[in-house]
Amino acid sequence: MRSPFFGREYNVQHYTNDIYGYYIHPLWDWIGSETLYVKILFVDYNRRYAIIELFGEWNDTLHNDIMHLKRCVIDNLTGHGINQFLLVGENVLNFHGSDDCYYEEWFEDIEEGWIAAFNFRDFVIDQWKQYNIDYYINFGGSLEIDNWRTMKPLKLYQLINSQIIKRIGAAY
Repeated sequence: MRSPFFGREYNVQHYTNDIYGYYIHPLWDWIGSETLYVKILFVDYNRRYAIIELFGEWNDTLHNDIMHLKRCVIDNLTGHGINQFLLVGENVLNFHGSDDCYYEEWFEDIEEGWIAAFNFRDFVIDQWKQYNIDYYINFGGSLEIDNWRTMKPLKLYQLINSQIIKRIGAAY
């Protein structure tokens, strides 16, 4: 009942959502963006983390996708106490940046929490660096986890959390 997608019905026989004219599987959730879709794979409200997979083109320039993600998904989850976000990006095919105000807002909303992105493509990470997204989101290096789909959610969370703790500890 806490999910922003609670009560949504999915018809896997009928494809309606598309990105640039290419239909995508109906289990990807629409967040108001023309180019970016999500799946909330797992949420642990007790440990306060969420695993979210992204699909499509992350386009802040034309579609302000971070605003859609923040308002439709993240605000709902932070409202229920989630302050640690694991973003899966192997299906993000491109990134077009703009300003960082929604990233900053998200970062400020999760005091004592963090945002970790893993398995994003190198050119997406390069674009994030150009727009200083690395100030708000942890990514790259030890956060590249090839076998994440074979892990149970808690194991994945523990692995990423341990890497974040090492990074934060190294920053002091």
